[in-house]
Amino acid sequence: MSNERTRFDQEVLPHFEAAYNLARWLSHSAVDAEDILQDALLLAFRNLDARRGTNTKAWLLAIVRNAFLSSRRRSAPRARLTDTIDALDAEVPPPALVSADDPEHEAIATDRARSFDEVLEQLPEEFREVLVLREMEGLSYKEIATVTAAPIGTVMSRLARARTAFRSEWLTATGGSDDGLS
Repeated sequence: MSNERTRFDQEVLPHFEAAYNLARWLSHSAVDAEDILQDALLLAFRNLDARRGTNTKAWLLAIVRNAFLSSRRRSAPRARLTDTIDALDAEVPPPALVSADDPEHEAIATDRARSFDEVLEQLPEEFREVLVLREMEGLSYKEIATVTAAPIGTVMSRLARARTAFRSEWLTATGGSDDGLS
């Protein structure tokens, strides 16, 4: 294995799941997310030596975001078969939510996860993006600013508005219950 490949494997691949997660939430499609991620990883491999800074995760997520934006510009608006397939896949709870302990808790957890996904999907892209980067991927405000190419003040205000919008939508979706929100 070449030194470049080894370096890529050590520095970039540990952030694979975070990159896929961002691509999935931005694209709303598992199939599109895989394509975006493939493009992003290829760009990251080709440009590893040109990377600025030391935060590989933020650098990779910025590439994923830009790959998503590029793919969206290339795509003409059209119905996609993958949307239907993803909707069918959404009916099956993720394995992490399945427990043999208590069917009632399983059903509640599955319903809550589905509600969470639906509420997050309804948010405007700029809000969903900062929420995913901060709350799911644990990036700092500065790292989010790097990924989104937005000033840190903009990131902070978007995140505050995103949290407010999410909470409002969550309360509507769950009939006023803030169970599960902290």
